[in-house]
Amino acid sequence: MLPESEINRVLVVTAHPDDADFGSAGSVALFVDRGVEVTYLLVTDGDAGGNERELDNSGMAELRRTEQLAAAKAVGVTDVRFLGRSDGQVVPSLDLRRSIARVIRQVRPDLVITHHPDRNYQFIAPSHPDHRAVGGATLDAVYPDARNPYAFPELIKEEGLEAWTVREVWLTGGSTPDHFVDITEAVDRKLAALRSHVSQVAHVDGFADFVKSRFAAWAKQAGFGDDRYAEGFQVVPTA
Repeated sequence: MLPESEINRVLVVTAHPDDADFGSAGSVALFVDRGVEVTYLLVTDGDAGGNERELDNSGMAELRRTEQLAAAKAVGVTDVRFLGRSDGQVVPSLDLRRSIARVIRQVRPDLVITHHPDRNYQFIAPSHPDHRAVGGATLDAVYPDARNPYAFPELIKEEGLEAWTVREVWLTGGSTPDHFVDITEAVDRKLAALRSHVSQVAHVDGFADFVKSRFAAWAKQAGFGDDRYAEGFQVVPTA
């Protein structure tokens, strides 16, 4: 794995507002504590989310962008970017790969965190079609697009964005995690980030207990012991 001391910039690429917070907000908070620069890139505004149809899609998108900015602030992230694609309609197209490769070349991260592109048959929630599409497109943007100066040459010619090699990717939501991060000291910040998504979680009774039990189970699987919390990832070396 990439040594912790060599992770100076992280890009988190997700499909919807709240995906980063469910998947990696605890780890992100710890990165920020160490002075790592973290950027969030959201492919959609989550305009098809929510449980109450009091807002139209544009109103929901605006609300969810606001919620995501608040959630990011809870873990110390200030650079949050949106591509504005339609929620529920994301496909791993060349155009999406270009958009993600553009941000990779802008941010120049050592580590990218994104969705697992495969369906998780043990736990279906992470396998939303948008998640799988974004995970696949992001991996393709990491390799080969962002590092290849001949891929999307307009990024160099028109925008001055030179090729960049991401050294490692962490995938969330898969069924075979092989790296666990002890987020015990950051779990309250992770919860604060998740609670910022009022439109998505306010209706869930016992939400904090649900979150803590889920990430306590990861900690036990990782061997961290009782009263600990962890996030799990599948690591993909790319350099």
